[in-house]
Amino acid sequence: MLEKVETFDMNRVIDEFDEMTRNADQVQKQTLKDILLKNKSAIYLQNCGLNGNAADSEEAFKAMVPLVTDVELEPYIKRMVDGDTSPILTGHPVPAISLSSGTSQGRPKFIPFTDELMENTLQLFRTAFAFRNRDFPIDDNGRALQFIFGSKQYISSGGVPVGTATTNVYRNPNFKAGMKSITSPSCSPDEVVFSPDVHQALYCHLLSGILFRDQVQYVFAVFAHGLVHAFRTFEQVWEEIVTDIKDGVLSNRITVPSVRTAMSKLLTPNPELAETIRSKCMSLSNWYGLIPALFPNAKYVYGIMTGSMEPYVPKLRHYAGDLPLVSHDYGSSEGWIAANVTPKLSPEEATFAVIPNLGYFEFLPVSETGEGEEKPVGLTEVKIGEEYEVVITNYAGLYRYRLGDVVKIIGFYNNTPQLKFICRRNLILSINIDKNTERDLQLSVESAAKRLSEEKIEVIDFSSHIDVSTDPGHYAIFWEISGETNEDVLQDCCNCLDRAFIDAGYVSSRKCKTIGALELRVVAKGTFRKIQEHFIGLGSSAGQFKMPRCVKPSNAKVLQILCENVVSSYFSTAF
Repeated sequence: MLEKVETFDMNRVIDEFDEMTRNADQVQKQTLKDILLKNKSAIYLQNCGLNGNAADSEEAFKAMVPLVTDVELEPYIKRMVDGDTSPILTGHPVPAISLSSGTSQGRPKFIPFTDELMENTLQLFRTAFAFRNRDFPIDDNGRALQFIFGSKQYISSGGVPVGTATTNVYRNPNFKAGMKSITSPSCSPDEVVFSPDVHQALYCHLLSGILFRDQVQYVFAVFAHGLVHAFRTFEQVWEEIVTDIKDGVLSNRITVPSVRTAMSKLLTPNPELAETIRSKCMSLSNWYGLIPALFPNAKYVYGIMTGSMEPYVPKLRHYAGDLPLVSHDYGSSEGWIAANVTPKLSPEEATFAVIPNLGYFEFLPVSETGEGEEKPVGLTEVKIGEEYEVVITNYAGLYRYRLGDVVKIIGFYNNTPQLKFICRRNLILSINIDKNTERDLQLSVESAAKRLSEEKIEVIDFSSHIDVSTDPGHYAIFWEISGETNEDVLQDCCNCLDRAFIDAGYVSSRKCKTIGALELRVVAKGTFRKIQEHFIGLGSSAGQFKMPRCVKPSNAKVLQILCENVVSSYFSTAF
């Protein structure tokens, strides 16, 4: 059972973290021992030759258990989803299954979710809160504006609850008790968080935040994309929100009965507040500083802002004005890994300290050439400046599981490494000998977007695709932009995108015409919102959604949405 946290002792939590990280190597060995003991009856481990006894050393584990990806584990997890209660990957049946966002491969992955993962989540949140609250103390009587969306769990054909990782956390009976001492009460009623309609929920989150505007201590969404989307939406609906506040009557756009009832209890006619909000909005220049204008006592804005979320940081900074942007911690649907213990660092500089008892961690060196496979190294054996793929073993039945995330070791907090997320390993644009990651695409878009910003226009969102319908194949980059500009500017942007891919294999292939001219395809406004709605329709949580940066042929529906909404296209003349 999870311990109910009644009071929060910041210094004690930091001291415990310091002690654990000083002994990171021993903690790792003990964590692996505990995982193998707890799951000693697991068929998967027994098939590998492990029996949960003292002979199952760290060395034996590495020798007998292979490195795997989700592909190898999928048949085992499917049996669990289908209701097989035998100890397949874990010693006991799992209480729930998590769905990944599914944006990378076009289909969500099933991942076991256990009470231990819930405990890990609360431990990481407590650790991160201690360091965050030391740097940015919040008022005990304050509130948080949290753009969180708990989508529905469904029951699989085998009788197992299935939901997104965030939904499994929010719906867990221990979540509220565990979070009580480390989070400010949310502005929004639970009925809004669990609304079946995410558009209505977002409107009500915004309205609730403004009703409690003087109490809001921080603004949160899981991802930076969610924060930017929320305040872009506010730009469209703010006058309607002002009318609701002025008249004390909820907009007709809210039709979910439970949400209407809950929100109506918060509303009473308040012409003074309505006028304050109208005046604030009218006085802003291009919505710069919107968040502190709406929430004058907010201390920071909080969410995942690294990796694929970096492109949204400039727009978020525009909305946040002088408010600090604090990066949320590092993890995945498979489980949490590291906490942000240096919250004053900007999102671009953010690093995350691995919590040694959340799982057993190995790091697979990333080869420059991509040839040959080096052996993974342990948590305390990594080297500063090197890049690795994260390999995780956890209590929920993942053993030597390749996460697909590439991280760089920036330094150490005591004896545990501090990581910077670099990119997803498998999201690669490649036609010939070229190898471009999601990070390379991001840098290319940032470079070209500078030309667009000279025209006071921004890239709202972007994605890419390898088009092999022509010979030779070429990169197609999809952009949604905030306004109209002339063709010469977009042609410049297209050339800039092409030149910004500096991978030697790409440049040489372009020069000798084995890769065709890069194509910039500008899509209609609202295209990327349609993609988000498509994934939400498949069961993805609005709060967990990540835009796919490289759309593969298997992701046919997303490709169709993009291609059907192209309004203009340009071919590079850079080579």
